[in-house]
Amino acid sequence: MATTDDKPYDVTVVGAGAAGLACATDLSAGGLRVRLLEADDTVGGRMRTDRVAGFTVDRGFQVFNTAYPQVKRRLDLRALRLRPFTPGVLVYTEDGMRRFTDPSRRFRESGDLLPGRLASGRDLLALGALTAHDVLAPAARLRARPDGTTLTALADAGVSADFVETFFRPFLSGVFLEDDLETSARFFHLVWRTMLRGTLCLPADGIGAVPAQLASRLPPDVLRTETPVAALNPHGVTLTDGAEVRSPVVVVATGQRAAAELLPGLAVPRGRTVTTLYHAPADPPLSEPVLVIDSQRRFLNSCVLTAVHPHYSPDGRALVSTSILGAPDDQAVTAVVRALSEVYDTDAGSWDLVHRVTVHDALPAMPAPHPLSLTTRVAPGRYVCGDHRATGSLQGALASGTRAAREVLADRRDGARS
Repeated sequence: MATTDDKPYDVTVVGAGAAGLACATDLSAGGLRVRLLEADDTVGGRMRTDRVAGFTVDRGFQVFNTAYPQVKRRLDLRALRLRPFTPGVLVYTEDGMRRFTDPSRRFRESGDLLPGRLASGRDLLALGALTAHDVLAPAARLRARPDGTTLTALADAGVSADFVETFFRPFLSGVFLEDDLETSARFFHLVWRTMLRGTLCLPADGIGAVPAQLASRLPPDVLRTETPVAALNPHGVTLTDGAEVRSPVVVVATGQRAAAELLPGLAVPRGRTVTTLYHAPADPPLSEPVLVIDSQRRFLNSCVLTAVHPHYSPDGRALVSTSILGAPDDQAVTAVVRALSEVYDTDAGSWDLVHRVTVHDALPAMPAPHPLSLTTRVAPGRYVCGDHRATGSLQGALASGTRAAREVLADRRDGARS
């Protein structure tokens, strides 16, 4: 069988998404000879950015959270040229648009948090207590608490069913890509904490700039793109063209579906699917860089991307992103456009649909009880990492890749001593 290199590598990493990039970087820093293989023409996995009709268009709506520990450790935030969203969201209700904001950041804009507008006084007190606890408590305490569903956690915190339906369910559906609020309460508390402690942003060149920066930190000749792997073998991996990359250790850093194919018998979670519509209206329906959610849950969220970062359009045209749970048919998309007309008080039917993208397995399902991190070891010389081994987030992917590298290096040291 043909080989791609004369000398075996110490480790082959399959998949150059965030987890694979973190893993390959740390293994290389540990002194190992690493080969990182990516099937696509560039790095990023689901964190990809395309150019469509002149616009910068991500593969599904994605935001960048500055509060993630792995983000702070690995990325040069200034180089990403980030622009922030307005703290909080606009909630479309039967009484019109209401603003949910963090009064510690935008006190003058927090009038809708007065009792009786968006929530009752009792709900606001419960929300304040929940928020204070999640912001101030050590993260380790949040991770160690007993797990349940997000819905149960909100009820235990004293949040009423009405406020859940008005705000939390429509908002968190866009975060977790599920609307039953079955996601792990521990993960919810950690997400709530990072949103309040950090800033949600967009990079100037799209979300793909994040893995591109991670890839730029790799040593030369580690990464090979357009090199799909067909199978693992006793000597390393076999490529789809029949060639072989040899190494005693293989780390599978793909999405959960591909990981299960390469590692038969691997238990993986269900995937969540989301569809994002990108419209170019003649005039922007909103000038504020803010996320819009719908209490009737006709869509997950919407925003004027060019109000957040003008760099997403090369010529001043507006670009609106709207995400929908699952893979809707044309009739469902038409209903969403009607909802956008109502929410934005305009004729969204006249907007030019420039792109529509469905992302399968956009996030792993995280129903309670959910372990926040799993070992990456699956067999001697075989490891697996990715957000499906931790939490469905950039933080989870990077942390899992970090753990895989740490476990590989530890096992090599233990083997050398034995």
